Amino acid sequence: MRRGGRILAQIRDELARRTTPETTFEEIEAWAQALLREHKAKPSFSTVPGYHWATCVMLNDALCHGIPQRGVVRDGDLVTIDIGLLCDGYHLDTTTSFAVGSVSSKLRDFLAIGKKSLSSAIAKVRPGESVYGLSKAMEKVLDAHGFGAVHQLTGHGIGKQLHMEPSIPVLANKADKRVMLTAGQTLAIEVMYTAGSPNLVVDGDKWTYRTEDGSLSGMFEETVLVTDSGYEVLTKSL
Repeated sequence: MRRGGRILAQIRDELARRTTPETTFEEIEAWAQALLREHKAKPSFSTVPGYHWATCVMLNDALCHGIPQRGVVRDGDLVTIDIGLLCDGYHLDTTTSFAVGSVSSKLRDFLAIGKKSLSSAIAKVRPGESVYGLSKAMEKVLDAHGFGAVHQLTGHGIGKQLHMEPSIPVLANKADKRVMLTAGQTLAIEVMYTAGSPNLVVDGDKWTYRTEDGSLSGMFEETVLVTDSGYEVLTKSL
């Protein structure tokens, strides 16, 4: 998973670097497929029944599971790219949100808070910590800035399968105080948040989640290993 994580981080960062105004969703998907082949890795998301792509690509109010088709990035857009890979029999998963072209200070702040929220959760990772502790760390940062913590989707365990236990919500659930982390566990920790209402609706494509009120949304995700004394981010940028 360390090897797969290094590869996936490189691919994620390269996709973000290449994305400019007028980039199409199809181009992002094609780049991802080519980079995966170059590294002799396979797409993870296409192992999900009914999903046939390596990436999920979203703009502005679209948060998650966006099919990479029939979309064009425009100047000033908030872009979210989610990508996973399968390497040596193990899944890795990561997401980044970023702005393209002319960026307002308000949008820069929105993205910075998302990164801070995820970092706060990752910093809590160690054996004996609870899932509740991770969720509370994310939620606390978002609450302090008036942003919505998405409650309909969660992070997850990852490894031999893409989606494994435990679920890792952004909105803290007291029941998760009993769900403890153990050394050797690997987790896809993700903050999913909104500038307005945290409620999401699903598009007619049955995949894309977007904000109910049309507000901006963002997502940051890393695959993290629980070590004997703390954590290791497997999808960390080099």
